[in-house]
Amino acid sequence: MTPWMRTLHKWLGLVIGLQLILWMTSGMMMALLDHDRVQGQQFRAAPPTLSPWPADVVAPDRVIAKVPAARTVASAWLQARPVYQVTTPTGQRLFDARTGAGIVLDAALATAIARASYTGPGDPQAPQLLQRSSEAREHAGRLWRVDFNDGEDTSVYLSAETGEVMVHRNRTWRLFDVFWMLHIMDYAERTNFNNPLVIGAGIGGLWIALTGVWLLFASFRLQDFVPRRWRAKHELAVFSGDGSLLRGVAASQGETVYLALARNGLNLPSNCGGGQSCGLCEVRIRGTAPAATAADRAHLADAKLKLGYRLACNVPVTTDLQVEAAAGANLWTERSATVERVTAVTPFLREIVLRPDEPAGPDFHPGSYLQVHVPEYSLPHERLVRPDEHQADWSALTLPGTLQNRERLRRSYSLAAPAASEGGRLTLLARFSPGQQSKRVHPPGRGSTYLYTLQTGDRLSFSGPFGDFAIRPGGREKVFIGGGAGMAPLRAMILSVLASGASERMHFWYGARSLRDAPYVDEMAKLAECNSNFSWHLVLSEEAECDDALLRGLVHEVAHDRLLQHHPSLETCDFYLCGPPAMLAATRRLLAQLGIPDEHIRFDDFKI
Repeated sequence: MTPWMRTLHKWLGLVIGLQLILWMTSGMMMALLDHDRVQGQQFRAAPPTLSPWPADVVAPDRVIAKVPAARTVASAWLQARPVYQVTTPTGQRLFDARTGAGIVLDAALATAIARASYTGPGDPQAPQLLQRSSEAREHAGRLWRVDFNDGEDTSVYLSAETGEVMVHRNRTWRLFDVFWMLHIMDYAERTNFNNPLVIGAGIGGLWIALTGVWLLFASFRLQDFVPRRWRAKHELAVFSGDGSLLRGVAASQGETVYLALARNGLNLPSNCGGGQSCGLCEVRIRGTAPAATAADRAHLADAKLKLGYRLACNVPVTTDLQVEAAAGANLWTERSATVERVTAVTPFLREIVLRPDEPAGPDFHPGSYLQVHVPEYSLPHERLVRPDEHQADWSALTLPGTLQNRERLRRSYSLAAPAASEGGRLTLLARFSPGQQSKRVHPPGRGSTYLYTLQTGDRLSFSGPFGDFAIRPGGREKVFIGGGAGMAPLRAMILSVLASGASERMHFWYGARSLRDAPYVDEMAKLAECNSNFSWHLVLSEEAECDDALLRGLVHEVAHDRLLQHHPSLETCDFYLCGPPAMLAATRRLLAQLGIPDEHIRFDDFKI
């Protein structure tokens, strides 16, 4: 439950967090605004002292007789003039208390009343008769509005039936009213403090608080509060994929397999540092595996879960434990290589050819990946190598003046060509990650920044190879679907299969935003021309010329429309997928809907 709760907590927290900022900001601003100005007291005259009710008034009965539908009658003052207010089913009417004559509250009288209520330097403007006004929303009935041309844009509102001055409004009140609207979240009437938005935000805030407490406790184990030297010790035995014992390490009670191995120099593949979000640190538990958690189920296929595979960052050591790591001795082996060639295949995809100190062996199979060791660095952004033909693309980016990495880390990159056909050299395809460019918050990717500063002759350290993404043996028809830097492992697989002389049918569907973003286009077209069993389909999501080689749309949808829905026997095909997370997830859902079993689908997903 924790992964989806963490995701929901994050996104709902963003929404509630924005509203909390609005609540705090609006509350602060309302407190800072001058209360008297908000209440319109700045230019409001004090209420007049009322004289005793005069004796020379007519009897109320004479007035009531003129209004058959009268319900009530009350005495009042209209400025210094005694009046009777008669309430009827349709409203109120005014009568002069001395003469009994009806009073019409016209524009001239409204102006006079407003002027008597106002003490500021402005002059009254032409009055407006309104059916209602949001600035005097607490009062029902028709209103007169009289504006004054002072520095505060004062408006006096009075009842069109009784002449009573209701409120003075001004520029300060109007600003206050905006903050009041944001504060109570009533964007229509600005009066209902218990509207559904406020209630929903309150419930959301409570949920955020409760799940935050849950996630806090879920991120700790009881052993975390006990110093490691006081905990019980267990033996953690590490086996290779072929079953041979590689090494035994000491582990403290409660720490995860991932941390125990890392403390002893065995760094499992990971892009999230043990945060349960990348799914790379899988190991197989020998014996009885612990129950799969939500994080395990989110990243590992059901078939692997049944075989005892778990995420090492999610398995606590509570007893002596044996685990299998497919990477074997590569976990603690650090290799070195020299950069032999760097080629910008697109503005933001770069091919980097490495000559390792020891030529790559057969374990560097197509589909495997390396973990490049990224050192600490602090470099001016001019150190990024940018070919002249791509300067326009790079100039559109907003990059910091200094590019920094404050701690050593590792980043994963797939082989983009079979090492065997490259004389033992290793070919990587790295996409530059510029960070968030709209009001930029995130800095550029630290791994890609490092790779984009490399030049011929530079030295580089790496570990690996890792990964089980590989071509299945046998001559089944193959469908490759990829996008972005997912070109790398798929290209290596295709080159390897074609070089072996295989005759099975092969399809490669590759998606990019534009032709300028697509790497190795000419190479793939030539391979399709020279190999009758291989077809190449470039799909562009943002632009496309109208010919058979360039298609428009999302790559998985075009592959479905052009091939999969018409294929006579999909059950005879193997599928190989690699690309951005959204593309990969959408393609896997499509294949599941088509009834393709998991054992016929292989994919590579670095969750980046």
